[in-house]
Amino acid sequence: MTTRTPSEPTYRIIFQQQGDIFEIYASYIYQSELYGFIEVEQLLFGEGAQGELDSEEEKLKETFADVKRTFIPMNSIIRIDEVEKEGTPKVSKGDGSNVTPFPVMSFPPRDND
Repeated sequence: MTTRTPSEPTYRIIFQQQGDIFEIYASYIYQSELYGFIEVEQLLFGEGAQGELDSEEEKLKETFADVKRTFIPMNSIIRIDEVEKEGTPKVSKGDGSNVTPFPVMSFPPRDND
């Protein structure tokens, strides 16, 4: 974790993985050169009210401990928000389904000349 200036944006990324819903915070996100992925860099982990991480946040921190950059498939992304400040990263149980709908891309109608 590095020191951030107040002018740098903070992003909340909510995505689905293996039936669980992950909510993480990061300083940098962008479309990857790997087709169909979003790159997320500099994950942010806050401190609890007493200066300690809660157990859920600690698990996430351990999971991403040696990760410099993570690539999340676009079809797993539920939402990305720019927020004022980071919140508490968390994992919650999804609806129990491990099926993710196939992404549908729309294309403009072709002109039949």
